[in-house]
Amino acid sequence: MVGGVPGSWSLVVLMAILLGAGSHAISDELDSSERRQVEIFRRASMSVVNVNSRALRRRFFTLDVFEVPSGTGSGFIWDRDGNVVTNYHVIEGGSSFQVTLADHSTYDARVVGVAPDKDLAVLRIAAPDGKLSPLERGRSQGLAVGQRVLALGNPFGLDQSLTVGVVSALGRELRAPNGRTIRDVIQTDAAINPGNSGGPLLDSSGRLIGVNSAIYSPSGASAGIGFAVPVDTVRRLIPQLIQHGHPIQPGIGVVPLSDAITRRYDLEGVVIRDIIPGGPAEEAGLQGIRVEVTRSGRQTILGDQIISVDGNPVNSTDDLLHLFERRGVGKKVRLVVQRTGTRRQVNLKLVPIE
Repeated sequence: MVGGVPGSWSLVVLMAILLGAGSHAISDELDSSERRQVEIFRRASMSVVNVNSRALRRRFFTLDVFEVPSGTGSGFIWDRDGNVVTNYHVIEGGSSFQVTLADHSTYDARVVGVAPDKDLAVLRIAAPDGKLSPLERGRSQGLAVGQRVLALGNPFGLDQSLTVGVVSALGRELRAPNGRTIRDVIQTDAAINPGNSGGPLLDSSGRLIGVNSAIYSPSGASAGIGFAVPVDTVRRLIPQLIQHGHPIQPGIGVVPLSDAITRRYDLEGVVIRDIIPGGPAEEAGLQGIRVEVTRSGRQTILGDQIISVDGNPVNSTDDLLHLFERRGVGKKVRLVVQRTGTRRQVNLKLVPIE
């Protein structure tokens, strides 16, 4: 453990103290809505942490290796085993990490697992159980545009802060650090700054509904358009990251043809390039691209094209992976596939793909 040094007090925390933080009573001058928000902040802020990462660099002339700050952001306690959830882009490129808790104690952290596709990561710290206060987890399914949300974070190394807003839109898409598309993202007008990345987005009852991930702002400052990874995605992935270190990708045992080539030749759906031996696709008789030698030379023959999954159209490999992820390993999917212009339905069971 590294000795914790109190950082600069943020305006929000100072206000909380003046209003009666800690064990003091909440001022009678606050209305019921304000009292509720103060109570939620007091309770949830104990779970919010600051995450700092450092990267290795080498001096050009001496070749000495040294560390430099490479990133900072927020995170929150996931469980009493010391697992901390944050954004992948907060720790990306880092070689060592430190997590500072609400009481300003700082701990060295190690990476447990990452999911660049969803901009999520898990760190682990060896903090006493009494200092670990996990957030209550809600559901993102069923959220409504207009409902109140609270964004917590520890931006710029300051103490915990709170901003309040509403759900501005649902079903948004966000580009992950590795280029994949994060679906069903929550948009909010609660002010989210770069230092809030990895902090929790809560509903009006203080339950986790998302992980603050990005803002839309030409200037880099909060412009009232923030995005959060939905908690239903978080709840599905974090246990996988803790157990395996990476997400478990559901699949059917196929290698798709590049989307760029598919578009170039104006082909429909996702074209199966190869079939993985022993997988569900092979057992179902699906075929990939094959090359036949004829009198006129070598001829490339298309196999199956995946047109839809469970009635949802498939226009790219990203669409296909998203629909498989939404169902999960062990679940059955209904595919519509096309071969030589003829469509048919195939039912397959999703299996883990390495």
